[in-house]
Amino acid sequence: MVIIPLLILFLLGAQLIVATNMRTLDMAMTQSQASQRAITGVIYASDEVIDLNSPDAFEKIRILVTHKSRAIPQLLPNFIAMISRNPRIDVSGIAVMENLS
Repeated sequence: MVIIPLLILFLLGAQLIVATNMRTLDMAMTQSQASQRAITGVIYASDEVIDLNSPDAFEKIRILVTHKSRAIPQLLPNFIAMISRNPRIDVSGIAVMENLS
């Protein structure tokens, strides 16, 4: 009688640990990709470029925003479906684009 609730509690704890670690890893990877793309000037269709007003008339400030989204693996599928229909991790990376001229 004790083993089933204990197993469910263990799986819920493992679910939280997996989701948190996946989000941290995705955030680091997305920020790294944003920095790399901002330096090299390679922009993908999913990226977002924001032009900002600069006090210097000869320099443009451009911000690159990258996005990444993926599903969270579910250790208890029915329980997660009750809380959220589509559990996903959404992260963004932001970097200032370098002038290549």
